[in-house]
Amino acid sequence: MPDFTAVRGGTAYDNDGTKLGSIDEIYTDKDTGEPSFATVHMGLFGSKTTFVPLAQATVEGNDLRVPYTKAHVKDAPNVDPDMDITDEEQDRLYRHYGLGSSGYATTGTTGTATGTTAGTDTRTATDTTGTTGRGGVDLDRDGVDDRDELRGGTRNEHGTVGHDTSGPTTDDAMTRSEERLTVGVQSQEAGRARLRKYVVTEQQNANVQVSHEQLRVEREPITDANRGNAYDGPAISEEEHEVVLHEERAVVDKEAVPVERIRVGKETVTDTETVTGEVRKEQIELEEPNNLGTGRRNS
Repeated sequence: MPDFTAVRGGTAYDNDGTKLGSIDEIYTDKDTGEPSFATVHMGLFGSKTTFVPLAQATVEGNDLRVPYTKAHVKDAPNVDPDMDITDEEQDRLYRHYGLGSSGYATTGTTGTATGTTAGTDTRTATDTTGTTGRGGVDLDRDGVDDRDELRGGTRNEHGTVGHDTSGPTTDDAMTRSEERLTVGVQSQEAGRARLRKYVVTEQQNANVQVSHEQLRVEREPITDANRGNAYDGPAISEEEHEVVLHEERAVVDKEAVPVERIRVGKETVTDTETVTGEVRKEQIELEEPNNLGTGRRNS
């Protein structure tokens, strides 16, 4: 059998290699002392604790691979991980995972569950509790019958007074643990911006100087200098002279010239956000004998 104690605190994966979550506890069978279930933290910040059978599971270093899909594990019945597993809860878990009362694949026999581990190890668990399908299995968090624990000092099957989740034997102290939030960040697309160029038309005014010719009548007396021209021609006649006038007109021409370059840049701005999550922690309670005082002390 794999050493399932090595995967506590490791990572669980489904049959496709998809990550399920971190492994919290390993639950053992009271009668055999063999690991039967593991609790896995799933969901955001590991807020959901799910029970997964260890039958047919494999160990790879500190990781655990189970023969179920992530969706199937996620839909498992809810069981309080801080309380011992009741007979009814265990039966619901076995039915959900398609297992018999012994935790192995059932052939449909009532009261006796026969199954095969990895196709070779055939096991039979006979009902010894009088409940159909139970197979004599009674699980709790530390693998010890609560009635033995309440007797105060009765040694369990490991030969010690205490037995907690840290191993098969303990000293005279117990470990109190608590969960703490681990907060990270992930990058995601927040929006897109683009540069778009389009054409607009506007009116512009410009001043330009223009010139034109206009008529001016000039009179000059008859002198020796112009007398020849004055007497040239008939004495009395009709005559026309044509004068061409010129003027300048303003004309407009256009040319396209580059005026500037525009681009979009990015800069990173850091803000602070507050996230909230529920964490669990263990409390240790001291129960004193009646003759030494009353009440309980918590730590």
